[in-house]
Amino acid sequence: MAAPKFVPTDPTDQVRSYQSPPRREASWLADRPGDLDGRQPEGERLGTPGPDQGYALKLAESFRGKLTLRTGESESDAIAGGSAIAMKRSGLFGRAPVVHDLRVGLGIWGFLDDDPADELVAVRKEWFEEVHHVHHYEELRRIADAATEELLRLPHDEILRRHAEDWRSCLDLNV
Repeated sequence: MAAPKFVPTDPTDQVRSYQSPPRREASWLADRPGDLDGRQPEGERLGTPGPDQGYALKLAESFRGKLTLRTGESESDAIAGGSAIAMKRSGLFGRAPVVHDLRVGLGIWGFLDDDPADELVAVRKEWFEEVHHVHHYEELRRIADAATEELLRLPHDEILRRHAEDWRSCLDLNV
């Protein structure tokens, strides 16, 4: 335990450090309430788990002030939706999010375009409304699920090129 400098100590005392027990009495079992028995569950609206997913939120902050928003759109909503797609994409590859995942997530919804299509803006105004609030999980999942797994497995520059050619080819609006 650290002590203030004014506390007298004997310079010949042995410094204590942490020592773990020499062995465990029994093997470890997944028997706590939150432990999963087997693999991560899969199914509708369960998302795509991956390591360090929350890092996407930190990366997303670097896009603040750089997004193309129209009247009535919220930057926090755009970042939440883009981050959800970034987390899905990185989870598909079994890695933590990187900035290119955010570029894809924000890009396919036109938030990085100079002049997004009016039809796309109309869709995202409806879909992105208030999704940055935690109680809008279903709506956030809908945004992430609109980007198909097949699309998200492509290289990020290919995804953005497809979006530039035809934004509809990047989103499944029937989810």
